[in-house]
Amino acid sequence: MIDATTSTWDSHLTEAIKDWDASTVLNVVKEAGSEQKQCRPVSGKVKSCNGNYGQNGWLGLAQIWLSGDHIAQGTAKMNDTYFSWPQYNDPIKRQHVMCQEIGHDWGLGHQDESGADLNTCMDYANALDNPDPNSHDYQQLVTIYGSHLDTTSTIAAGLAGDDSARPERVERNDRISESIITETYRDGSQRVTHILWALETRGHAAEHAFNHGD
Repeated sequence: MIDATTSTWDSHLTEAIKDWDASTVLNVVKEAGSEQKQCRPVSGKVKSCNGNYGQNGWLGLAQIWLSGDHIAQGTAKMNDTYFSWPQYNDPIKRQHVMCQEIGHDWGLGHQDESGADLNTCMDYANALDNPDPNSHDYQQLVTIYGSHLDTTSTIAAGLAGDDSARPERVERNDRISESIITETYRDGSQRVTHILWALETRGHAAEHAFNHGD
């Protein structure tokens, strides 16, 4: 996990790494990186970033690049534009969003999409007051990785923004509080984007909000 966040988010990233590292199938290592708003992906790693991305509707945004059934790289972005607002400038809300975006980078979805509070950072609870994973999240990680331990390299050509492998959006699935966008590159690899909307914009996702700072 590359730390490309500013000091405001460093402690939240450290806590999220600790929480996810508690899984029996993950061994998360934090790597120092330079602060980077743009958050360019790095093959074989996950990068966490923050910046003033503007009032584009989203609080947090996670992306994973897929090669076959492997996650080749991932990024997690936190939008300081909204986190400077009083209703979001709260350490628990920051931790909830950081935990969730990194959870998406491991390949996790949401446990429930109804808005129910399941006491996990991977739920849709509007209060954003669950800063940690729960036991079901860890069970899901075992399902994903417990029988998927191999020596296959997940690093594939064209996954780090190669112009010869530009993506084509093939699916958009708008939810109450999150949009999931899947794009397929010409080489068959894919990029999946999870967008966590700010409460003020949930259910009103505009097309321009997909502009996430790339």
